[in-house]
Amino acid sequence: MKKFNIRKVLDGLTASSSSASAHPGPNQNDVIQETLQSEHFQLCKTVRHGFPYQPSSMAFDPVQKILAIGTQSGAVRLFGRAGVECYCQHESGAAVIQLQFLVNEGALVSALADDSVHLWNLRQKQPAILHTLKFNRERITFCHLPFQSKWLYIGSEKGNIHIVNVESFTLSGYVIMWNKAIELSSKTHPGPVVHISDNPMDEGKILIGFECGTVVLWDLKSKKADYRYNYDEAIHSVAWHHEGKQFTCSHSDGTLTTWNVRVPTKPVITITPHGKQPKDGKKPEPCKPILKVEYKTTRAGDAFMVMSGGLSYDTCCRRACLTVMHGKSTAVLEMDYPIVDFLTLCETPYPNDFQEPYAVVVLLEKDLVVIDLGQIGYPIFENPYPLSIHESPVTCVEYFADCPPELIPALYSVGSRQKRQGYSKKEWPISGGNWGQGTLSYPEIIITGHADGSIKFWDASAIMLQVLYKLKTAKVFERSLKGAKEEKQNTEIVDEDPFAIQSLSWCPESRMLCVAGVSAHVIVYRFSKLEITTEVVQLLEVRMQCELNDVDSPDPADHPPTPSTPAAHSSASPSQERDPFETQQSTTDEGPRDNVPCLKVRSSPLKQSPGYQVDLVVQLVWVSGEPPQQITSLAVNSSYGLVAFGNSNGLAVVDYLQKTLLLNMGLSELYSPSEPYQRQPRSPRKTRQPSGALSDNDGNNAAEEKSNKSPTSGSTSPFNSDDEHKQQRFIEKVMSKSRRFSKTVANDFARMSRKISSSTEQKTDQEERVQRKRQPLKKKCLSSVKEDNETRRTQFHLFTHPVPDLNAKDSFSRSRSSSVTSIERESREAVSSIHFMESFPRKTDSSASPSLWVGSTQGTLLMLALSLPPTGDQRLQEPVGVSPCGTLVRLKGGILTMAFLDSLGVIVPPLYEPWSEPNAPDEEKEKARRRRPASPAPTQEGQDSQYAVVCSEKQAKVLGLPSQSHCFKHNITESSFVLRADVVQMTAGLCLACFCANGHIMTLSLPSLRPLLDVNYLPLTDMRIARTFCFSNLGQALYLVSPTEIQRITYSQETCNNLQEMMGELFTPVETPEAPNRGFFKGLFGGGAQSLDREDLFGEIAAGKASRSLAQHIPGPQSMEGMKGAASGVVGDLARARIALDERGQKLGELEDRTAAMLASADSFSRHAHDMMLKYKDKKWYQL
Repeated sequence: MKKFNIRKVLDGLTASSSSASAHPGPNQNDVIQETLQSEHFQLCKTVRHGFPYQPSSMAFDPVQKILAIGTQSGAVRLFGRAGVECYCQHESGAAVIQLQFLVNEGALVSALADDSVHLWNLRQKQPAILHTLKFNRERITFCHLPFQSKWLYIGSEKGNIHIVNVESFTLSGYVIMWNKAIELSSKTHPGPVVHISDNPMDEGKILIGFECGTVVLWDLKSKKADYRYNYDEAIHSVAWHHEGKQFTCSHSDGTLTTWNVRVPTKPVITITPHGKQPKDGKKPEPCKPILKVEYKTTRAGDAFMVMSGGLSYDTCCRRACLTVMHGKSTAVLEMDYPIVDFLTLCETPYPNDFQEPYAVVVLLEKDLVVIDLGQIGYPIFENPYPLSIHESPVTCVEYFADCPPELIPALYSVGSRQKRQGYSKKEWPISGGNWGQGTLSYPEIIITGHADGSIKFWDASAIMLQVLYKLKTAKVFERSLKGAKEEKQNTEIVDEDPFAIQSLSWCPESRMLCVAGVSAHVIVYRFSKLEITTEVVQLLEVRMQCELNDVDSPDPADHPPTPSTPAAHSSASPSQERDPFETQQSTTDEGPRDNVPCLKVRSSPLKQSPGYQVDLVVQLVWVSGEPPQQITSLAVNSSYGLVAFGNSNGLAVVDYLQKTLLLNMGLSELYSPSEPYQRQPRSPRKTRQPSGALSDNDGNNAAEEKSNKSPTSGSTSPFNSDDEHKQQRFIEKVMSKSRRFSKTVANDFARMSRKISSSTEQKTDQEERVQRKRQPLKKKCLSSVKEDNETRRTQFHLFTHPVPDLNAKDSFSRSRSSSVTSIERESREAVSSIHFMESFPRKTDSSASPSLWVGSTQGTLLMLALSLPPTGDQRLQEPVGVSPCGTLVRLKGGILTMAFLDSLGVIVPPLYEPWSEPNAPDEEKEKARRRRPASPAPTQEGQDSQYAVVCSEKQAKVLGLPSQSHCFKHNITESSFVLRADVVQMTAGLCLACFCANGHIMTLSLPSLRPLLDVNYLPLTDMRIARTFCFSNLGQALYLVSPTEIQRITYSQETCNNLQEMMGELFTPVETPEAPNRGFFKGLFGGGAQSLDREDLFGEIAAGKASRSLAQHIPGPQSMEGMKGAASGVVGDLARARIALDERGQKLGELEDRTAAMLASADSFSRHAHDMMLKYKDKKWYQL
């Protein structure tokens, strides 16, 4: 195991690799032992959750009780009992047009749109293709595999039927040509084959349905058509009656025709289930096509007829329906989405017996529904699969592995009350397979944010997925009249989703949740097990404004920042202090919108159920007709009681305990803290401190500011009389002199004013706004000051030299402003990463203290020191101090993530407050409240006790703290960029995991940044992947592979080795039910089912060989090799050999059981024969 000596590395004594470099720094005595090596990493897919995207076909094994669903992208999803799921993929990616199970054989046949047929082996945990048959000259349209038969019928677009031996996957020479099937007098082609089925009572007769409306009963032995049934309308499906004497066809005009096998002239019954029956006996009006019909009989009652489609054309606005006809009753069941396919589940797999249907599986475009036919009203079964991920389009995903063990039960307890009622009382009928017996099991939680504002918590432990709890953030806001109309959800995020979740920050230990939405709002939630009613939702409105300067944000490595960088305009107001007159004025058509949020918080009392309950709502407001910028980064810390968020306008820090705004600054203001004009912002308790005014007398002004330095938490008005007087003087002076200022004078004026007011934050804020308003890039600005009844509203305009204004238009809409100023916003530096930590924000710090670390899109890492009051009542009364400390480092590309290590290389997590019931009595709160953990011991002089790991889109660096020395550097990529990076805890140590836009997944050791893994896994083909890809601890990761599915992967060798044990088994040994008893008279007079030796008809001896040019046989990989390829090589040679031995042992065990049974039978027969011989040994023949 290799050891890295930090002292030697920093002194340059060890050689560095070409991609990583060490920088000299202070002497270190610590020896960090890196335990992670390349052999600890292996990348593979684990499991796919969610509804199959764009389903196209479905099949069911009635004995194994396994459901298979094919998709248009060539995927096959297999479902058994809850927790038994499997994903397979055809390499061609062609659509799956049909699936057929080899019932109770552990095999599946799939037919694809590229005219290929595949045989899958399901007797292993990861199915593999055994054989492939690729047709060259004919297009496949329909397949049929009779029960307990090895001969597969394949219909083609030309109308021919070919027969395939599924054991060897070779074509038979027996072919049913279309011109022999139809009447010789017919002059037209019958069209493609749309149906094939064998007579339930006679295996030698098959029914062939052509698209034109012709149905042929073909005799396999005589190789000719017995009967032909003609109808004017096209056929979509055919269903046999179990006795084999009648069959029913569904047609394109919405009619159902029932035919007697021996009466081909006309149908016995013709009905239009949803057509209007005219009184004069004429033909009913045509309806929509009936796409599929199934006829199932029962032993003790009327038969069931189930069909999809067939509705009247005057009901075009109705949703898709499934019709169930039972006796004289007809039930029309509306579905939420169009129907792709349906199957009726029956008690017996034998087609010649009473089917006894008990459920209908309906495959919709975006859902899977199972209907209970045995209960009145046809209720649906409660679906145990996680198929509701896409209930609303997913907008963000977060993954938390190794969570506190009590968290999942807590979420489940509050989420169990949200379950719908009215489900069937029976168990889920798709119950095949067995669960996996994995040894690796730890709590895992996935959180998904959605376009409708909902957030779902999922239990992802042991490669399963189960919804725990659903939170609806839209309840906090008032819904407009347009929003009240529930429109059909799209599969992509659209601008009409004002409540969509953009990002979230969650602390599992304290259960604090902070959510950012696309409408520039932040909601802080607390977890509670008690129900409460909130009379007034706490609201804090923040005005974030930053004006773009010609100068880019400074690079501390090249040149120091100048004092003339623009500042953000900051203001905050609680909802209870808002002036209604101001809101009305801002929403009129007379001028641009200003000081109004995008959404309106509800004013009525809010009933909050147990679970996550809103504690504070922070909204960014419009500024002079410009909508607020969307929030780009978010962080919450329960120990500090703070929430920080940022966007392209700057950074804001909110105290959610005191419900106040602590900081609202542009990123450019956070640079260079050593300047004399650096300000130390502090927060009031409930209201924002007044902004200082520029005065003619600098000395008097400074004295006034010094007297107003204390917080104004006790006053009811945000401004006192002195502030009003100074504000008025400031406005009058600006109005009289603003026209004479040039750009140079304005800059000098700003420098002078900022130096004068360096001792006070409030005055500096006002002067910096003046300096910005005088720049010629902006023509005018409207500023409003909120006051109570004792104060007054003031508006003023600042004028500059006439400069062409590119944005000067009468209307300021969201869409227009975003398009016109897109260039400005792209060049503007934004907040990309935020991290709370007990660290060393200054070089002179001897001990760690609360701090805030901010990364920008231009690669700058900024530091802010936090001054927190003691816990208890003082924390709720005294203000929190925030002091910018300048920059630490500059990297290429935007900062993506950061983490901190101690002197031994162990990750230092942010502090947190353990969860306690927020709605408990005060005595219990005080008992449960714990003091914040003490800071680490002071560091020795000249020695670093922490290491900061910073990763950007291009680079990763490790820096020593508090010395701020550069220890390690690694250039991750030159030609691409990193989309997601996280510092993750593996079983054997720490690493930095990165996902690049070119599809590479990489891991780097910490702190030396040695490359450990680099795999070209998945190219970025969709922005959905970039938006949802995330890493988690213990080598886990996931992303949204389609709008409806989550793909989980692992890069841990340990997880890969145990993957086979964790996965469930699809095939379990089950005895096939006994065939129905033929009865004495049926057997005597030949009235029962007639069997057929198909081998004599379709074998090579009788039928000859098929044409080689018709289809090409492609042998698939062996079962073990197929599993190896599908699992991306996760199983070693020893593991594969063990699985092979297990399968062989199982087969040998079954053979031994059969041998023992045969031996016992032989012994019994020998004993009976010996007794019989002794009984008749001495008797004569005439005595017998």
